[in-house]
Amino acid sequence: MNSDQVSQFTRAKWIGPVEGLGMKVSHDGRGRALDDVMAERLWRTVKYEDICLREYASTAELRQGLGRYFDFFNGARPHQALDYRTPGELVFGALRNEPEGASNGLAPLASFGS
Repeated sequence: MNSDQVSQFTRAKWIGPVEGLGMKVSHDGRGRALDDVMAERLWRTVKYEDICLREYASTAELRQGLGRYFDFFNGARPHQALDYRTPGELVFGALRNEPEGASNGLAPLASFGS
């Protein structure tokens, strides 16, 4: 179990049960605050563009809503870091430009935006 070195993850009250389940505890090193910056940014975007706006009433509703949001995020939402293209455009554009019979190992994705 890897976590930041914040107090709630360094206390015996948390470490004991984790180790009791047979897991080892590791902590990010000092100065490693940017290790998960991409994941943190993604979830910030999901939170502000979907979760806070929808106020899902149940876990099932949340899961369904996140499925719709990630279809939108990957297939219809332009990304500044991708020159205002979508991740789907990059993936499928690369697939269309491969030589006949070549494979990049990516499985086809479900249709976007449905």
